Amino acid sequence: MLRFLLTFILVAITSALLAQAPKPEATQYTCVMHPEVIQDHPGRCPKCGMELVPIKEDHRKHRTSNVEHRTSNEEAVHQTAHHDHAMHEMKMQSSVNLADPMTREGSGTSWLPDSSPMYERMFMLGQDMLMLHGAAFPRYTNVSTRRGDDRIDAPNWLMGMFSHPLGDSAQFGVRLMMSLDPLTEGGRGYPLLFQSGESWHDQPLHDRQHPHDLFSELSLTYSQKFTPDLSSYIYFGYPGEPALGPPTFMHRISAMDDPDAPLGHHWQDSSHVTFGVATGGLVWRTVKIEGSVFTGREPDEDRYDFDRPRFDSASGRISWNPTPDLALQFSHGYLKSPEGLEPTVNRHRTTASIIYNKALGHDANWATTFVWGQNDDTHEGKTQSFLLESDFQHGRDTFYTRLERVEKSGHELVLDGADLEKIFPIYAASFGYVHDFAYGDGIDVGLGAQFTIDHRPDELDRYYGDEVGYGLEVFLRIRPSLHRHHEMADAMK
Repeated sequence: MLRFLLTFILVAITSALLAQAPKPEATQYTCVMHPEVIQDHPGRCPKCGMELVPIKEDHRKHRTSNVEHRTSNEEAVHQTAHHDHAMHEMKMQSSVNLADPMTREGSGTSWLPDSSPMYERMFMLGQDMLMLHGAAFPRYTNVSTRRGDDRIDAPNWLMGMFSHPLGDSAQFGVRLMMSLDPLTEGGRGYPLLFQSGESWHDQPLHDRQHPHDLFSELSLTYSQKFTPDLSSYIYFGYPGEPALGPPTFMHRISAMDDPDAPLGHHWQDSSHVTFGVATGGLVWRTVKIEGSVFTGREPDEDRYDFDRPRFDSASGRISWNPTPDLALQFSHGYLKSPEGLEPTVNRHRTTASIIYNKALGHDANWATTFVWGQNDDTHEGKTQSFLLESDFQHGRDTFYTRLERVEKSGHELVLDGADLEKIFPIYAASFGYVHDFAYGDGIDVGLGAQFTIDHRPDELDRYYGDEVGYGLEVFLRIRPSLHRHHEMADAMK
């Protein structure tokens, strides 16, 4: 509120000075979401983090000519008209819900902070919008201990988002997400110490991250705006993501530069590939309540097919973005028979997360995420996971880290004997750096390195050996450049 008042006072003073002493004006910049923000140099909006765009000459003339004759009501009408024109021109709404800003759109129907940067390419097809984004990590990775491995591989994903307006208050959306992991990772996936979940050749995977299916999301959305503050949507995915957990790790700004999945993936956001999802949501300003029915079973070993939809599970989530820099969520879900190798085991999953994003001036950003996830499994009880990750980007350089604590059972780690029934706390800390040598010209290509060190109880030495657990990798990170809003205006011409 203080920042808004200071900005409003600054705009009022500037307008008064211009009215008293007209003079040639330099280029000014404003935010399409917050037109009251005006400054004389490029940068990002202090309210939402979106890149400022130049104010066109005709708008400046309207602002400065006949100012002394304009009443406050006329000024308000003018600013509203200018805002509506800018919003119509820039098409900044989410493809899931037309009342949400595009920067808020995460995986499935989840929310990111409004100030989140977007690494995407936009194409305007008349009134329709198409956004493309994704990433690929060609790399060499080496993981220690008896259960480790080394290899050359390339985790990857590609996503397209399409929206079509249905009048002024409704919208139709389509999303497609794909991955070539089945080719680049093979059926066993890539080495990742203490990772668990899913199977290969009817055996549970351990110390490896499973590959994602060729089709990770194919979803349809219809959204309706009832008033400027109230809207709703329905979402159907086959596959898709239910209202459960935070945005999946590939879509979090704090995790986008890390090639690896979190060790707590199957406690937090693993349901992002679910074959059969139906979600309904109601949004009031910055608060959203939504519920899903979906298939509890995780994807099978055939990564190219479409699994049978069951719609035997349910979840609910409440999300709140109290400021443009914060996104909070709490969710709970019941997953029936998630593991194909243990069909009688059901799961209750509860998650909570805080995502913070801060634009630090021009071409700099800091994103941090905290996630707590709990699984309550039949016959096993509750196990917890905690994650803290952070990503600082300044120009061509990015530094990131991920810290985790996850409780994993002997079943998860595929141990034997009495160890099967025990719960083991696992710790992991990753530190990485990326330097972009191709940057800001449509596609960014960066050279990165990451080091991970793990800690385990001594009881696990009989399986892993006595050496320190670590992972070392060198990689390229290839993705679309940071989306700049003047490029969107050019795309619409």
